[in-house]
Amino acid sequence: MTAKDLRQIGSRLELFVDDWLIDRMSDTTLKMHPPVPREVVLEFNRVWEGPISLPGSVIHDGGRYRMWYAARSSSGASGQSSGSHTAYAESADGIHWERPELGIAEVDGSTANNVVAYDTDDTHIGGIYRDRNPDVRPGETYKAVTVRRRADRSHYIRGFTSNDGLNWHIVDRDPLLVAPRDDWPIFDGEAAVFWDTVQEEYVGYFRGWEPARGGTYSDLRGGVRSIRRSTSPDFREWSELQFIDMGDSTQEHLYKHTCEPYFRAPHIYLMFPWRFVPGRRFDPDWPDHGISETVFMSSRDGIHFDRRFMEAFVRPGPDPLNWGDRSNMMSSGVVQTGPAELSVYYSEHYRSPTCRMRWATLRIDGFVSVNAPYAGGELTTRPLTFEGGELVINYATSVAGSIRVEVQEADGKAIDGHLLPQNAEIFGDEIERVVAWDSGTDVSALAGRPVRLRFTMKDADLYSIRFR
Repeated sequence: MTAKDLRQIGSRLELFVDDWLIDRMSDTTLKMHPPVPREVVLEFNRVWEGPISLPGSVIHDGGRYRMWYAARSSSGASGQSSGSHTAYAESADGIHWERPELGIAEVDGSTANNVVAYDTDDTHIGGIYRDRNPDVRPGETYKAVTVRRRADRSHYIRGFTSNDGLNWHIVDRDPLLVAPRDDWPIFDGEAAVFWDTVQEEYVGYFRGWEPARGGTYSDLRGGVRSIRRSTSPDFREWSELQFIDMGDSTQEHLYKHTCEPYFRAPHIYLMFPWRFVPGRRFDPDWPDHGISETVFMSSRDGIHFDRRFMEAFVRPGPDPLNWGDRSNMMSSGVVQTGPAELSVYYSEHYRSPTCRMRWATLRIDGFVSVNAPYAGGELTTRPLTFEGGELVINYATSVAGSIRVEVQEADGKAIDGHLLPQNAEIFGDEIERVVAWDSGTDVSALAGRPVRLRFTMKDADLYSIRFR
């Protein structure tokens, strides 16, 4: 065993969104779990909204859920935007949303609306989040960015700050970033910017155009929409942009790249890019080409992303109005709405009079699981060290299924007192199940010592583990 092989997890939560903790799998697989669609929670039917409105950001803040979105009105037969508002809604439960009359921005001669900002340049304040930097500047509790376009069509990033999430001010350093002068100097598509509590820096993700593999490009058709990253110590000075690394996965057009540290395990980034397939039309009479959906990937350093799941995270489904361009786009923000429930939000019916936002749910930590079929399978972790006295697992089985856990030395030798036969079968569906052996649940004598965990599973899913 080398230092590179050892995983030091302490008492933090570890998700099986990738194979970082996994050494060997036998007849088990990593399985992605798309969210379950629920009710429509917001219909874009106000005068200042319209059929080309788009999702923005959702956070849980001060005992309430807060949502910002792009309320985009349109005019003319082309359906092009005639301006973009940043609008606000809030909810006590994450399901029932209200538009408060804020009296901040005047739209069509009235301030009786939920608009917090208005821009006639087809932009809106996006990527809104609450800053977790312990040294955040006074009056800058909330931060956001917007993409602006110059006369030559090149793009730049403008920063915004707010004390309450409603009244916004342009950052003194303007612009924050300018799109590189490559063949397609654009940032269009909402950016994601946040304070990373683990790496202690601001991190931003922005759209860029990447050459197709095996060749170069000189215009729009030759490149692939992709994702660039930049960091900052102070939200003012930003590093040179670099494309994220998605390994050797198939190149696809990805943008509207919502990204965030998972709030229960902030050392893991979750990204939900919007996959766009140009040239396709489900409805031959649709006014624009291309169809879209949301996909999923994760990272542990913010640069290298695990793109193993090429399947959709949010599909269009059977509704034909979701098979036009730019539907099925997720808001940024995964929020907890119940003891065992996470919620996400995504758009439907883009370019339709019924343009709207839908709510969807998944279990806590339930993005990906180690899945075993009825015939059974095994998982053995890499050598790890932990802190704490109990092993807790988030799992689900069928009534005929089960999970058993064995603790081994780093060399694979089973440790007496924590042998597989000494662990009673675990079955059920629990977010936090304390693992017990004949001797009890206490594993504190093994804390700080390199060990492995061996799981034998039958018709079961294992989502996450934690020592506590």
